[in-house]
Amino acid sequence: MDAIVAMSRRQIEVGSKSFAKAAGLFDPKTRDSVHMLYAWCRHCDDVIDDQVAGFNTGGQIATPDDLEARVHHLREQTIRAYAGDPDEPPFHALYRVAATHQIPQSYPLDLIDGFAMDAAGRSYETIEDTLSYCYHVAGAVGVMMAMVMGAREQAVLQRACDLGIAFQLTNISRDVIADADVGRVYLPSEWLADAGLSADPEQLGAAEHREAVFAVVVRLLDLADLFYESARFGIARLPFRSACAVAAARRIYRAIGADVRARGPAAWDVRPKTSAGQKLAGLGLGLADAAHAVSFGRLRGDPPSRAGLWTPTGLQI
Repeated sequence: MDAIVAMSRRQIEVGSKSFAKAAGLFDPKTRDSVHMLYAWCRHCDDVIDDQVAGFNTGGQIATPDDLEARVHHLREQTIRAYAGDPDEPPFHALYRVAATHQIPQSYPLDLIDGFAMDAAGRSYETIEDTLSYCYHVAGAVGVMMAMVMGAREQAVLQRACDLGIAFQLTNISRDVIADADVGRVYLPSEWLADAGLSADPEQLGAAEHREAVFAVVVRLLDLADLFYESARFGIARLPFRSACAVAAARRIYRAIGADVRARGPAAWDVRPKTSAGQKLAGLGLGLADAAHAVSFGRLRGDPPSRAGLWTPTGLQI
């Protein structure tokens, strides 16, 4: 194992235990590329949030100028990596993955644009605004991961994007109170108003508003379920081991949203997460899902329509 792959593997093992479990199902070459792409994504996220592997460092809160400079640095280093001149290990990882799998530069830059939304403190008025953010910080990653697995059909890339969006909607639901504590609100203002709330982070973080916040989160999880279901129909078009890994990740991550639902307004008393047993169950169910999808999905022809689901402009057919 070379140094870049080893660094990337450490990143995923520390930064995302759920995804690390699922990634173990990939064939070795695909797994190395998945690890390297994850390492670059994790590095960029950490730079913006002043974290290490997704964990806070306890440093000073960055100013808007600091955040703008960080976004600029990430964008410049990403463009430099695509030009074949990376100078930091995570950007070496991106260079290798992009060159090996012919990933267009537009997708990693879309992710950087998502970080720019956070840096600018963007507000989200409509659910379409929230979904646009979800595409930039997660849907674009789903597309790149699908390309690493060999997918090129636009319809398959759409389903991969759907899974990334579902993951991010789950993240928002899990972290809504923690995000509010640092001044970030991703729930759409229109939905909050329907529940008698404003987009004021202090109001969302207040204990007396937990039931109203939970009602909005349930609505968001209902939407996430539609994207999870759509994503299921892209699994059949992947190589079998990749299908197993994606199906397992889908099961494991969806369980986080189920945990939020089950715990009700008390969901955020302790950060929702999947247990070791739930991860193991997700792996087993993911294998069954993949076997079913690959065995029977291809025999049914085209997958069901995505009519009504939000789609980023670049992936519309």
